[in-house]
Amino acid sequence: MSAIQESALLQALQTVVDPNTGHDFVTSKQLKNLRIAGDDVAFEVELGYPGASQFDALRKSLVAAARGVPGVGNVSVHLSSKIIPHAVQRGVQLLPGVKNIIAVASGKGGVGKSTTAANLALALAAEGARVGMLDADVYGPSQPTMLGATGRPESEDGKLMEPLEAHGLQIMSIGFLVDEDQAMIWRGPMATQALEQLLRQTRWQDLDYLIVDMPPGTGDIQLTLSQRVPVTGAVIVTTPQDIALIDAKKGLKMFEKVGVPILGIVENMAVHVCSNCGHAEHIFGADGGRKMAQQYGVDYLGGLPLAMSIRQQADAGVPTVVAEPEGEIAGLYKALARRVAVKIAGQSKDYSAKFPTISISKNS
Repeated sequence: MSAIQESALLQALQTVVDPNTGHDFVTSKQLKNLRIAGDDVAFEVELGYPGASQFDALRKSLVAAARGVPGVGNVSVHLSSKIIPHAVQRGVQLLPGVKNIIAVASGKGGVGKSTTAANLALALAAEGARVGMLDADVYGPSQPTMLGATGRPESEDGKLMEPLEAHGLQIMSIGFLVDEDQAMIWRGPMATQALEQLLRQTRWQDLDYLIVDMPPGTGDIQLTLSQRVPVTGAVIVTTPQDIALIDAKKGLKMFEKVGVPILGIVENMAVHVCSNCGHAEHIFGADGGRKMAQQYGVDYLGGLPLAMSIRQQADAGVPTVVAEPEGEIAGLYKALARRVAVKIAGQSKDYSAKFPTISISKNS
């Protein structure tokens, strides 16, 4: 096959656009190792986000585009994902074993932040990423229950704790270290120190994403964490209700002030569908999260329903994404996870590892 035909092939492949990013794979240089042997064509496509559920549809589109070029016979396409570290707040070092940290936050409690965080983590894992969960809600740790994880963390070297595992996630929570009915009567500095220890003294193992389920609110603990933890971006969870939106806006502003990018807003409990008659009702109001996203110029990541199954499955330690992986609600969580991952993939890369550490010593 001649060079002209190769250019025709690339031109044809350029017509296939990734629906998740809006970009084609040729211009974005995600198409690699194009090989032409007679009428056989083979190439690889590397996504910058986890998208296992998208591979088949993308492969079919790419094969169809290639076969539209005269002379092309067999077409072999290999799709994969490569997730890299992205920039965090200025002056904060990346965490060993963790490429990207996503803070899931809310201005107030009771909006379903922890449930959203758990399903977001599981959705990213279902799409092919290596994911961890840090339960940063010291006063009310809920991830051990939601993820069905029990036990005490062990340490192989006496310095770092091994994370517990459930549903393919690496998990750490203060809930593993204290009795279930023990109240954490700590002032802010103690709680913050405990959280930093959980974060930095856990041996996270080659994570693409670490989800941090933040405590609700915008007090001292949240502010200190957002300044010291190397956060790639924050997801704000709210309900459409006006009172929830007021507090969610405070959470958004807090992250902006410390230089953490807002990945977007999740509108939880957006609509309730009656399990008996199917009637849909906006119990907490309609489109509050969407309007807030427009007001502040951030992405609207999606709306999630107020469904009894979501609560029941989380209470049972088997959240929706693993309880009904092919269900409609799991599909919403996976779409949300892809939007978050695509948003991160479009951010600046972290170059700190490329530069040597310079130390200045003073001669005596």
